[in-house]
Amino acid sequence: MESQVQKVFIAGCGYIGERVGRLARQSGAEVTCMSRSREHGEKLAAEGYKTVASTLDDPTGIPALNVAGSVVYYFVPPPGGGISDPRARNFCAALGGSAAPNKIIYISATSVYGKTGGAIVTEASPATPASSMGKRRLDAENTFREYGAACGAAVIILRVSGIYGPGRLPLMQIQQQQPLLREEESGPSNRIHADDLARICLAAAEKGQDGDIFNVSDGHPSSMTTYFNAVADILQQPRQPLVTLEEARRVMSPLMLSYVSETRVVANSRMLERLGITLRYPTIAEGLRASL
Repeated sequence: MESQVQKVFIAGCGYIGERVGRLARQSGAEVTCMSRSREHGEKLAAEGYKTVASTLDDPTGIPALNVAGSVVYYFVPPPGGGISDPRARNFCAALGGSAAPNKIIYISATSVYGKTGGAIVTEASPATPASSMGKRRLDAENTFREYGAACGAAVIILRVSGIYGPGRLPLMQIQQQQPLLREEESGPSNRIHADDLARICLAAAEKGQDGDIFNVSDGHPSSMTTYFNAVADILQQPRQPLVTLEEARRVMSPLMLSYVSETRVVANSRMLERLGITLRYPTIAEGLRASL
């Protein structure tokens, strides 16, 4: 008897979603990609993917989605503003016309842990986000949990730290010489290489169980200042000017200030052990060399 082809549905088939799609197809899966841009959808269709073009901002414009028995990966970021994620809610509502998927992998963010003052966070740490961005992510987590509980689909949550990789380096900030926080005032932050994240997504679908949460990072935290300096050095560009935290509050964008002020160390041991992951890029030294 032939084994059934695994079906994969990727909502938000962009920078990471395309990587996941390629890996899933290499394993023999039938992959459907949902993207908000019709133009991008046509590019994916030309590569042999089934495609759905839809924005999740207008619930009346979402077509019928068939995810029966599929593994669903959800990469769509919340919209800006507010403390809820209407896109995640609209997506789950749109799934109501389909039989349930087998699993949903929701790509969340470590911002759900809030400010910890550089302390270590594990999956058991309280999710008490201080930022609106973190609150939107937590709302989406709860939306998917509620959907999964109602329809019997397993929901696995990946709380992902900062993503970097080819085409995802802070070139503009370096070229514009935007100010950085002084090293002595810059707390720990966490990263994961895009290619490692894609492999982790597939491992979560294969080995994750309903209710599982996995922190995703390379396990080698460093400050944003260290990271930006490392990128400048490998590109042989001048390093950015340094400012105090007091000056940063005046000259940095609110988004950048939120990144440098939310400091924490993300423990990744559950991800490594339970998902059987060996990282290809466990430090930024290896990851940046592979990103040029």
